Amino acid sequence: MKKYYEIGFGNTWWCRTEIEQADGSEEETKGFVGELKFVSCYLRIWLGKKVVILDSKEGLKISTKSRRAVKLILGIHSL
Repeated sequence: MKKYYEIGFGNTWWCRTEIEQADGSEEETKGFVGELKFVSCYLRIWLGKKVVILDSKEGLKISTKSRRAVKLILGIHSL
């Protein structure tokens, strides 16, 4: 199980916790929930279909999505 604690605009809530199960299903909760076991921190910038992620563990990633959005998210990846 992975947890993502995020602050920023473009998601459903300004502060949220996303929990990703081993089977790939996801659950989104308003606010910060559960224990934090730090893995990495990241900055995600989504403009149109392009997404740029700067992660403290994995470095720089750039991808293209099928839908358009505008997001600016600061997050922490946790176990």
